[in-house]
Amino acid sequence: PSRRRGGPPRPTAMAAEAGIDYADPRCKYEHPLVERYSSKEMSYIWSPHKKFTTWRRLWTALAQAEKELGLSITDEQLAEMRAACDTVDFEAAERYEAQFRHDVMGHVHAFGDAAPAARAIIHLGATSCYVGDNTDLIQ
Repeated sequence: PSRRRGGPPRPTAMAAEAGIDYADPRCKYEHPLVERYSSKEMSYIWSPHKKFTTWRRLWTALAQAEKELGLSITDEQLAEMRAACDTVDFEAAERYEAQFRHDVMGHVHAFGDAAPAARAIIHLGATSCYVGDNTDLIQ
C-alpha cells in the first residue's frame, strides 16, 4: 500500500509520484557509507538529481518573487520554468559547464534550453551562492 494506516504516504510512493527513478545513478549519492547504511530515499536526498532540481525550484521561486516586486517577468516564463524543474539534461549541463568552466552557469544554460522563454531571467540578480547555499540548507 502507498499509505500507512492513518499516516503520511510511504517514501517510495511519493518517489513514484514524483517520477524519481532510483535505478538512475544520478538519483543516488555515491559514498561507501551510503552503500552500507542508507536507504534509497536517503541516498536520493544527496543525489545530483535532487541537487539540480532544487536549483531549478530556487530559480523559479526567485523569478516569482521578482515578478511580484514588479520586474517584467511573464506568466509564460514562469510556467516554462515550472514545467522544466524535474527534467535535467545532465549531458547539456556538462557541455555548458566545460565551456564556461562554471557549474552553476552550466545549469543556468541547460535550464534555459528547457525553458527558452525564461532564458533571460533564469538566475537574474542572483549569485552562485544563492542556489548552492540554499540547496545545502534544503538537503
